[in-house]
Amino acid sequence: MILGVNVDHVATLRQARLGIEPEPVMAASLAILGGADGITIHLREDRRHINDRDLDLVRAFVPVELNLEMAATKEMIKIASRKRPDLVTLVPEKRKELTTEGGLDVRNARKTVKEAIKALSNSGIMVSLFINPSVEDVEISREVGADMVEIHTGCYANEKGGKQEKELARVIMAIKKATDVGLMANAGHGLNYYNVSGIAEIEGLRGLYIGHSIISRSVLVGIERAVREMKDLIWKSIR
Repeated sequence: MILGVNVDHVATLRQARLGIEPEPVMAASLAILGGADGITIHLREDRRHINDRDLDLVRAFVPVELNLEMAATKEMIKIASRKRPDLVTLVPEKRKELTTEGGLDVRNARKTVKEAIKALSNSGIMVSLFINPSVEDVEISREVGADMVEIHTGCYANEKGGKQEKELARVIMAIKKATDVGLMANAGHGLNYYNVSGIAEIEGLRGLYIGHSIISRSVLVGIERAVREMKDLIWKSIR
């Protein structure tokens, strides 16, 4: 199982002063030293954290999987087609949200998503859809031509006790459906050092994409150690 580390919030810290540090590409390099199998960045329309220069640097210097999260807009498709990340994950995007609030509405955005997948695929880029833990959403993702899906784990992460178990069951069902229909399945959003094990244990899961909790811990213990500790938890869960 791979671990993709999202370094967006290194850029968030930089943008707090509109300065030049810390550099997301340096954080990405340290995350890789700590065991990250991939690096994720989200180039948002408003460039609130990661910017075009960051994408250029990460694309040039990161030797592992580069996962570019983006909205299915003409601007972003053009950028991705030019920069050619290893993977594009299409996500919903709202101007006022603090972070991604849920999965893509693939039912209502079917046409837009299908066109985006076709354009990206024509550029030789694999495409993942960030979707809610729904069997229907998995089926639609397969219909529109996605290579893989990333199951939104935010509801699971935010619940406790019996409610969390119900959310976990939804995630498990979505991942099983994805593998049954031939899609690679990932998971992410809201996962941390206390709840990751429940997700990491799911059979058929290709990878986990985690950012905020790792970057938060790295403020106290350093990025290499924060990544290594997360990876250890994942490996203990799947053994």
